[in-house]
Amino acid sequence: MTEILDFPKVTVILRGYNYESVRAVVKSMVGTRLRSVEITMNSEGAIDMIRKIVDEFGGQILVGAGTVLTLEQVKQCIDAKVKFILSPTMLSKEILDYCKAHHVVTVPGAFSPTEIKQSFEDGADIVKIFPAARLGSKYIQDIFAPLGVMPIMVVGGINCENVSEFLQAGASYAGIGSGIFNKQDIIECNEEELKKQIEYFESKMNWGE
Repeated sequence: MTEILDFPKVTVILRGYNYESVRAVVKSMVGTRLRSVEITMNSEGAIDMIRKIVDEFGGQILVGAGTVLTLEQVKQCIDAKVKFILSPTMLSKEILDYCKAHHVVTVPGAFSPTEIKQSFEDGADIVKIFPAARLGSKYIQDIFAPLGVMPIMVVGGINCENVSEFLQAGASYAGIGSGIFNKQDIIECNEEELKKQIEYFESKMNWGE
């Protein structure tokens, strides 16, 4: 089981890429501080892709599924041995309980204070504020003032230049896709450039240590 305290600070989001492109990114992540990847369920062949990536890189990279919306999808993802699931929306208590029973970390999406509070009450491990960049980093502090500090992930418009601002505001985690990598380099499986982009991101990131 992946304990929340051990959950990587940054999760790389890969949406709409084929297996070769996803593999190139994950291979480039090995040995870096980017230790978590989310493969979205609205990518073609997502489950087969997840299964292959887990088989090859699961010992080095935390592999999860994103854009998970239904219990049926959850069951497919768990069968593919994901360590976590994310959703752009709130998840039902049934889904949260099912994941907990199978030791899978849950990261449902939320926008309002009510949704955030309800998700934690229903058993979410981490709540994803989405779309975070539209709300701004001060939104994190505004939420924490009445509700207290919670394990929050920011997703949506997060990149090399603003991620540290959100983490300094109190977010525990960030999910980033196009904010790290050049899309064409992913499509072309250009591992040399992908590694350079990871190095640049790591140099800009405030790791809080």
